[in-house]
Amino acid sequence: MTTVLVLNCGSSSLKYAVVEPDSGRQLADGIVERIGDDGGVPDHEAALRTAFDELARAGHHLETLGLLAVGHRVVHGGPDLYQPTVVDDDMIETLKTLSPLAPLHNPPAITGIEVARELLPDLPHVAVFDTAFFHDLPDSASAYAIDRDVAAQWHIRRYGFHGTSHQFVSQQAAEFLGTPLASLNQIVLHLGNGASASAIAGGRPIDTSMGLTPMEGLVMGTRSGDVDPGVLVYLWRRAGMSMEDIETMLNKRSGVRGLGGQIDFRELHRMIDAGDDDARLAYDVYVHRLRKYIGGYLALLGNTDVITFTAGVGENDALVRRDALSGLAPLGIELDEHLNDSPARGARRISFETSPITVLVIPTDEELAIARACAEVVG
Repeated sequence: MTTVLVLNCGSSSLKYAVVEPDSGRQLADGIVERIGDDGGVPDHEAALRTAFDELARAGHHLETLGLLAVGHRVVHGGPDLYQPTVVDDDMIETLKTLSPLAPLHNPPAITGIEVARELLPDLPHVAVFDTAFFHDLPDSASAYAIDRDVAAQWHIRRYGFHGTSHQFVSQQAAEFLGTPLASLNQIVLHLGNGASASAIAGGRPIDTSMGLTPMEGLVMGTRSGDVDPGVLVYLWRRAGMSMEDIETMLNKRSGVRGLGGQIDFRELHRMIDAGDDDARLAYDVYVHRLRKYIGGYLALLGNTDVITFTAGVGENDALVRRDALSGLAPLGIELDEHLNDSPARGARRISFETSPITVLVIPTDEELAIARACAEVVG
């Protein structure tokens, strides 16, 4: 048995999984939460030791797991880090310089890597970057229309995120359909607390909704998605808000929560049914933005073969899927309401067999994708 320990470190949580890259089997997984909070573990080292203890209690001792490597999810690789890469001291220093590009995500990932390297020094540690899949976006999709010298100096471009998920799901869609990946034009909708869309032609992304940071694009759980940059200047100049206050608002007090006061879509639907106007507005704005991106990507691709929903909302919320695609039969999208409403949880088709564009739901598995990337690098 050969396995990979996959770690995803947040500022106050540590997600872990032990995965067999060859079979795709997940032997164990878990999460340590409230890192640094009262009642929680004090720091990331304690969190990782807690994860080891939880694995041992479940009968998974590190020395008997056949660990090949430790895989780390890193959100932002900047302009130069995009291949899965064995971590060394120089890489960690480079990642630290990239932290301003992803201030909520990269610092805890770096902490997790440093702690894991200390506790597991005899294993290779591999960084797998969320931005990797979108590294070679066409210039027309990756460039912002700002002063080119400023953009070059500060590495400002559209990087894209959730790349591990978009790549995995697009490959799974091809396998599900029994069609070569290179022959498919796809739209992938990763709808979780963070949400992003991608247009993929022949296995290569030609556009994605997230940009320099994971804040651009679709409406998300707590993030605004697309917003007029003039709003930031206006709030700074007229409302007297600091840049830190504006950044916190756009990241943590916007999106569905900012409009409707709730992040859980199950609760949001209950609030709408009870007549809550704020919840209705939050849902309508969310779906409106989603439909706007779907339409835009249909135009970019020219001919689209498959649209796939994935991640928490995408996999589990039939109402979001229905409303995102309603009335699009003239564009070749014919949703089967019976299949869409099915309680099934695996990979499945939810469009009519006769629909020119196939609509799928495919569960994402970023842990498996990271484990396989690690196995390729060290194996």
